[in-house]
Amino acid sequence: MGRTARGVRGIKLPANTEVISLIIPNPDGMILLASQNGYGKLTEVSQFSTIGRGGQGVIAIKISERNGALVGASQVESADEVLLISDQGTMVRTRVQEVSMQGRNTQGVRLINVGEDEHLVGMARIEDPVDSQISDESSDDGEGMESNSSAAALANDPSSSADSELPADE
Repeated sequence: MGRTARGVRGIKLPANTEVISLIIPNPDGMILLASQNGYGKLTEVSQFSTIGRGGQGVIAIKISERNGALVGASQVESADEVLLISDQGTMVRTRVQEVSMQGRNTQGVRLINVGEDEHLVGMARIEDPVDSQISDESSDDGEGMESNSSAAALANDPSSSADSELPADE
């Protein structure tokens, strides 16, 4: 492709629609979907067929007056947690394993209670806290702590700082 090329069509979208998420799926994974009125569900990746370039995709969740528009989609694992955020500042953290597994063309279950004038605006995956603690401990060889302690000691000792060698401003 040349410098002026515009690329190729990934998906053909109907009017007044937009892409909300791009996921490189793990074939054994699950997709968590969340809608504007606080409903959502888990669906196995295997439920979604592969569509060629320029296709219109498949239905991931039934959009209805009850659900509202789809606001988030994320690949998750059963040990993960998810943070749901509303436009009024309400945040709810919940375990993925508490969300029911459902087929593709269903409406889902309530994930968060939203008020009459409140809507879900986003969600974020929180990886398994146990896995992240293990990786932090394995990457810490002890030297990092010593160097951080030394840096803190140097910062607190004015005689060893580089600024003490400079003449004081008068």
